[in-house]
Amino acid sequence: MKKRKGQKSGSRHSEGKEVKQGTGSAKLDPRLGSKKKIPLIVEPKKKPTKVERRLSAEQELEMLENDAQLNVLLDRIESGENLGAGLQKYVDEKLDRIEKLMNQLGLMEPEYDEEEMFEEPVAAMSAPSKKASSDDELLSQFEDVDMDQFKG
Repeated sequence: MKKRKGQKSGSRHSEGKEVKQGTGSAKLDPRLGSKKKIPLIVEPKKKPTKVERRLSAEQELEMLENDAQLNVLLDRIESGENLGAGLQKYVDEKLDRIEKLMNQLGLMEPEYDEEEMFEEPVAAMSAPSKKASSDDELLSQFEDVDMDQFKG
């Protein structure tokens, strides 16, 4: 046989093939991006419902009640210590917010004036069918009440 000179035919194309023994996972193409869908139309944000607002108000109230810094400052005020202007402003803002949230949630009992506190028992002593509206009527009802019925 004749000895051949040069490379085997087609060697230029077969040189690039090398057998790779890797970890078994194919290398991902870095050009492929995220598969997350992108909305083409922006939908308007919906307003929270009354129930959602109530839940968020309850959560905010709970956070304010559990605020460690506020509790420490309130303890300092109760002990008679004077706070600086900045700390006092912080306490006032937080207490005002707690009061607003409690009013919003219906947890706050209405505050009565001294006059209103005395009107309620008088109205309770009178007949339930009557509803007194003026001060003169209330005074006459008070004078007409028999105090002996309450002694026992």
